[in-house]
Amino acid sequence: MNIRKDACELDFLSLGALVHRLDPGVIPFRKARSLDIHVSGGEYNVAANLADCFGLKTGIATAMVKYPIGELVQARVREMGVIPHYRWFEHDGVRGPNIATVYSDRGYGVRAPVVFYNRANEAGALLKPGDFNWQELFGKGVRWFHSGGIFASLSETTAPLIVEGMKAARAAGAITSFDLNYRAKLWASVGGAERGQKVTREIAGQLDALIGNEEDLQMGLGVKGPDVHSKSKLDPEAFFGLIDVVTKQFPNIKLVATTLREVHTTNRHSWAAVVWHEGQRHVSPTMELDVIDRIGGGDGFAAGLIYGMIAGRSPEEALRLGWAHGALLTTFPGDVTMARLPEVEALAKGGSARVQR
Repeated sequence: MNIRKDACELDFLSLGALVHRLDPGVIPFRKARSLDIHVSGGEYNVAANLADCFGLKTGIATAMVKYPIGELVQARVREMGVIPHYRWFEHDGVRGPNIATVYSDRGYGVRAPVVFYNRANEAGALLKPGDFNWQELFGKGVRWFHSGGIFASLSETTAPLIVEGMKAARAAGAITSFDLNYRAKLWASVGGAERGQKVTREIAGQLDALIGNEEDLQMGLGVKGPDVHSKSKLDPEAFFGLIDVVTKQFPNIKLVATTLREVHTTNRHSWAAVVWHEGQRHVSPTMELDVIDRIGGGDGFAAGLIYGMIAGRSPEEALRLGWAHGALLTTFPGDVTMARLPEVEALAKGGSARVQR
């Protein structure tokens, strides 16, 4: 992939919906009396991680609502150092439009986390082609443009907006990437699996890089791969077995990556990651994780990987940075990073949890 080396206003720009997540910790919602509030969104998380931990200049194109929850979200976006490009919506004081709410407890041990949503009348779902001036956004230079499958599935207008943004990004010389994040329940409300695959394949035709596991590739793109029987969820053969199929159908794609996770209990995971880059396979070591909050780990991986590629690291080094940063992110509460780059670099090179003096 040819990443721009000239002066750019932004290293990374993402397109997606912002949400706020209510988190009672290890207490189930039915017994909760207090909650932490996390600001999140798959596309935003990558931008926030790249700015706060990796020091890149990042932005987000998204919807924003003029009401107190919107003000809370704006403050968190500023705190993480992400430059916002908002399409503004007025709140009617009763029904919205709203910043979507995600409800997620953390579970514990043998008790799995429970996640549910309120995405009714969500401002992000109202976004449509023409809402952003792409010529202006890309005019001062953007190295990398990113979006994802959850945003694509929010309404009948969000996927065409992604296609519009991807075409503008490619015309401006930016690398384009997409996290498949296939969610059948979301696609069911906007045309089902058939439409999901149709619009995702249209997006895939505009991409340089794709993030998603073998299920994402099969369900999101509708590809049928070889009959590969994995020994475990940590076996990369099922993933690599699909890559030839995907890249033959989409020869524009030069990089495909995913995390591999074996969940033993809520707080004990085995963790690895793999990258296919221009015909070469790269596999990380496997790490045993003690997890505080698993949400955002995949976005943490994507951020480290993208940082490595933008910074000119080898694909193997970029993979290690993503693997290490995703692992560290699961040791913090919330959806975005609290890690520092030296910590990520040390873990990527084989560091340990010994006391730092």
